[in-house]
Amino acid sequence: MVEEESIEASREAVEEDDEGPKGLCYCFSGPIYWLKMLAVEMHWSFVFGVVAIYGINQGFGGALARIVTEYYMKDVQEVQPSEAQVYSGITSIPWIIKPIWGLLTDVLPIMGYRRRPYFILSGLLGIVSMLLISLNSKLHLVFALFALTAGNTAVAVADVTVDACVAQNSISHPSRAADMQSLCVLSYSIGGLLGFPISGVFIHLIGPNGVFGLLTFPAALLSLVGILLSEPRVPNFAYTEVNQKLLDAVKAMWTTSKCPDVWRPCLYMYLSLAISLNINEGLFYWYTDSKEGPSFSQETVGYIFSMGAIGALLGAILYQNVLKHQHLRDMLFWTQLLFGLAGMLDLMLVQRMNLKFGIPDYLFVVIGEAVSQMISRLKWMPLLVLSSKLCPSGIEGTFFALLMSIDNIGGLSSSWGGGLLLHVLNVTRTKFDNLWLAILIRNILRFSPICLLFLVPRGDPNSFVLPVKLPSSNDETETQEPDDIELASPINSFDGK
Repeated sequence: MVEEESIEASREAVEEDDEGPKGLCYCFSGPIYWLKMLAVEMHWSFVFGVVAIYGINQGFGGALARIVTEYYMKDVQEVQPSEAQVYSGITSIPWIIKPIWGLLTDVLPIMGYRRRPYFILSGLLGIVSMLLISLNSKLHLVFALFALTAGNTAVAVADVTVDACVAQNSISHPSRAADMQSLCVLSYSIGGLLGFPISGVFIHLIGPNGVFGLLTFPAALLSLVGILLSEPRVPNFAYTEVNQKLLDAVKAMWTTSKCPDVWRPCLYMYLSLAISLNINEGLFYWYTDSKEGPSFSQETVGYIFSMGAIGALLGAILYQNVLKHQHLRDMLFWTQLLFGLAGMLDLMLVQRMNLKFGIPDYLFVVIGEAVSQMISRLKWMPLLVLSSKLCPSGIEGTFFALLMSIDNIGGLSSSWGGGLLLHVLNVTRTKFDNLWLAILIRNILRFSPICLLFLVPRGDPNSFVLPVKLPSSNDETETQEPDDIELASPINSFDGK
């Protein structure tokens, strides 16, 4: 009771503080008050967990991994752009089967804990996989793909656990659902902003294999989060009932998925991604290898991607402060329209139209990357908020992982479709004559999801309420978890409190 009164007093203090600083000063103090508000309502350790996983592991580490994988496939493995496009889809398979990781963390505790062991094991898996690539300069392509897939598995498992925390808190604190998604995206964007500029420098100095060695540190952070995670231990867990619990979870997911207000937006999310073909590998090879292209250096490529991270960050800030209460269909219409128009910048670049207007390649690519990433972020932020509100209580992590795997399947379809398009148009390491046609086809397809907007619900995604009532389990009291997942405070652990 005393703790509840203390928390309530802290919330009132935060609300009073939120009304305090305004004007120019608020631009600097506003984020601090916002984080303070989230720390009070969801516990500071929740904020720490999101920043650690999304910001450092996925944002910073993901930025390094993205650039180094591009150069590793091109320079070390020496594959064609269409092949690299397909291989990127293969290594993303762990993200597609995220519901499996969600089911394991929801219904199968290890040594009485549901979250901590999975964080620790994923960190160890990430360390081993990155060391395997780093210490073998002549690693066979098959083993390299296996190691990259294992590394993605480590990140995906940790991502599922954090997503479960976010979805769980979105249900217990529905008014803060958009704020939590903004925290995830902002952490990810800031981490990427820090990681992309130095990625090219590191690749130039120590090579792709050396950079993979550096990625062991973000992987080790996953194990640290698992060590700090504070969760109640499940006493006398009946492992013989795991099959029944898995069956119950699958039935609950099926019951929820059959609701039109659930499967219709899921179908839109998949189609809008799958139709927009991904030909990034062809563009990357043209950036760096084509004699007619700009021949960007490794450092320049890193700076270009960092500008994309800035664009994504601006998109998240714009959504959080201006657009988070806009109607979903209106947001998706305009962002999809602008997304298709932004793709035309790539066509202008490949056709060298920017030089005719006196715009240097670097400046033109930086502007295009920033604009494209900002629009893409504005497009997916409301869908992320809606996804968190679609998760039924009790299987939040599993169902949110299912929704995100639908997005990843769409991304896989887009990647493989783009690889097929590059192959059909004969875009190779040395031939880029038809790259302009691939870009034009991609851009035309980007406009088509506008015709599918009838699949998404009307109104504000923050006000959406899951219309499905799931039957409660008989052993709910045995396996019920607290509303907020917290990470143990190092200070409290030393004080013995």
